[in-house]
Amino acid sequence: MKTYWFVFCKDEWLLRRGADGAYAVPCGEEPPVRLEPWHTVQRLPALGGVPCRAVRVDAPVVAEGCEMVGLRASFECVPRPFYLMAGKGRELLYWDSVTRFCGVCGAPMVRHTDISKRCSVCGKEVWPSLATAIIVLVRRGDEVLLVQSNKFRGDYLGLVAGFVETGETLEECVVREVREETQLRVSGIRYFGSQPWPYPSGLMVGFYADYAGGTLRLQRSELNKGGWYRRDNLPPIPGRVSMARMLLDAWMEGRLDRGRPDGGLPLGDLTGAE
Repeated sequence: MKTYWFVFCKDEWLLRRGADGAYAVPCGEEPPVRLEPWHTVQRLPALGGVPCRAVRVDAPVVAEGCEMVGLRASFECVPRPFYLMAGKGRELLYWDSVTRFCGVCGAPMVRHTDISKRCSVCGKEVWPSLATAIIVLVRRGDEVLLVQSNKFRGDYLGLVAGFVETGETLEECVVREVREETQLRVSGIRYFGSQPWPYPSGLMVGFYADYAGGTLRLQRSELNKGGWYRRDNLPPIPGRVSMARMLLDAWMEGRLDRGRPDGGLPLGDLTGAE
């Protein structure tokens, strides 16, 4: 039976490139690479009734008509359902690689279901875990707060973001991260949407809020620069793959208060996964 093969080497995956320059996920009855006994093969939900498998190999694939593409960069190359499925596959492959041994007794873990493992000695079970983070657009009149994290790879500005801590609600995390990074206070926190962030195992939850007071003072250990910007003087901003860009686009287009972002559907609704 024909199968979509999501073949990964680290954070790059294999795509076929046609004569017209278009990218496609390899699909066939056999995998596009030779599989060895030690290669991990992960079963994924189906796409349009076609089975999907994620595979981790040892070295980049070199073959005519094929190209290894970074997962984040592939957002611009393939239809959204395939990008999302690739992200899911990458997360599960990563989870498999870091859960080989039991965290309680050190014995080997064995696969129990497609998304769980069980210790071969003490029986402890584990499932893939997510690192949840918030990201928030703070607006003040016709201005928006933009900051540049020292982790950004390019010279652009984005939004305040950070990981949720133990014992903390998402809204409490929004308040804390804004205060820690900028010394500002916010109010009227509202949910915007969420997205998988498979770099390697994240969930990004987007909010927007109103400025409620304080003088902007950046946390220099986290941020390089930041400030308030209007729609007509925006600096370079993140690409379309990110929740930051979804929030900023909604703000620029005046649709922040209209509900979920475009494309904010669950994976199954986008792909017809079975």
